[in-house]
Amino acid sequence: MSEDAWKAQLEALGAFIRSQRALANLSLRDLAERTEVSNAYLSQIERGLHEPSVRVLHAIAAALGVRLDLLLTQAGLLEGGVDDGGGGTEAAIQADPGLTGPQKFALLSIYRSFTGGS
Repeated sequence: MSEDAWKAQLEALGAFIRSQRALANLSLRDLAERTEVSNAYLSQIERGLHEPSVRVLHAIAAALGVRLDLLLTQAGLLEGGVDDGGGGTEAAIQADPGLTGPQKFALLSIYRSFTGGS
């Protein structure tokens, strides 16, 4: 992967984490407390300035209530196309620029209530 592509991957990962944090109504400080990772480092991850370790991604996934494999895919550490049990639907909802944060939250809540997701 080229340097530009890797930078874009990290920026996409950061944007995904930021959107998940916003949907969970968490501040950076709240997420830092839940993950035991400094808010400064989390901010750098969200801005695509650092490549988080799998341990940090695991902590973020747990704190945000998202599947670790979704974050690993976003980070480019896991190939996409894996059957993620509906995660593709959730990722599509998250990525839809036409939806507001509250709309995404509502859709995800309804979707998860039908599928038994977390």
